[in-house]
Amino acid sequence: MGGLSPADQGSAFRNAPTGMAVTTTDGVLTGVNPALSSLLGRSPAELHGRSLFDLIHPDDVAAVQETRRGLQAEPSRPARYECRLLRANGSIVPVQVITSWVEATPHGDPTHLIKVIEDITERKALEAELRHQALHDPLTDLPNRVLFGDRLRHALDRGRREHTPTCVLAIDLDDFKAVNDAHGHTVGDRVLIAFAERLRSVLRASDTAARLGGDEFMVACENTEPADAELLAGRLRTAAAEPLVLDQITVSVGLSIGIGYAAGGTDPQAAYERVIREADQAMYAEKTQRRQ
Repeated sequence: MGGLSPADQGSAFRNAPTGMAVTTTDGVLTGVNPALSSLLGRSPAELHGRSLFDLIHPDDVAAVQETRRGLQAEPSRPARYECRLLRANGSIVPVQVITSWVEATPHGDPTHLIKVIEDITERKALEAELRHQALHDPLTDLPNRVLFGDRLRHALDRGRREHTPTCVLAIDLDDFKAVNDAHGHTVGDRVLIAFAERLRSVLRASDTAARLGGDEFMVACENTEPADAELLAGRLRTAAAEPLVLDQITVSVGLSIGIGYAAGGTDPQAAYERVIREADQAMYAEKTQRRQ
């Protein structure tokens, strides 16, 4: 705003569509524009004289203070960061803040900070949605192979630290190709969605079920002995046994389930591939036995 008259600078500050604030170098608010006042649900009088740090989510304060120290060390470079601010009603708004250091002037203006504070709620929601899409199956909304692998590694890491067992269930729908051939892929997709819901219904909070592709599913079970995994498999078979009624079509789905086991204290890197392979082999053995 250096090329504007003081009156024009004040007008630009007041009418900016994005939140703006003037603070001391310690973060005490000395001026806020209507956009920031509206964003925070607080009047300018309520905000004047308050420390901006009082309005920052407690979990974000340390990072913002570190950014401020960086700006003090190198004031010629504007600082950019993201944090969460607390509204008057207790709700939280994610913001991006750009802070510029303004040196004292010969006319008596003290050194101060100018902050541009932008509401990034929509961007954060989009980022969260994109992260979700990257880690979940688009048809069933179950975790995909990438997220399953991460959760299984987490379970195995915990198993090594706390000496707790980990089990993996490999699940395959029997004769699913016949469903697609007889009724079409649209019905086949609805069968997968319905099965995923039944799978969710029998899981414990610590279990992670994933669709790996086609009619292949897996479940990672933290702190679980094989006997408990067998109970889970039994609950799943019971849940899946009831025929699915899709409009005028009734579809029965059979399951083949195999269980892999990693004892507590096992090296996670060594156990990861082995426990998956063990579950797959047991599942295919059961499928072969069913066909005989």
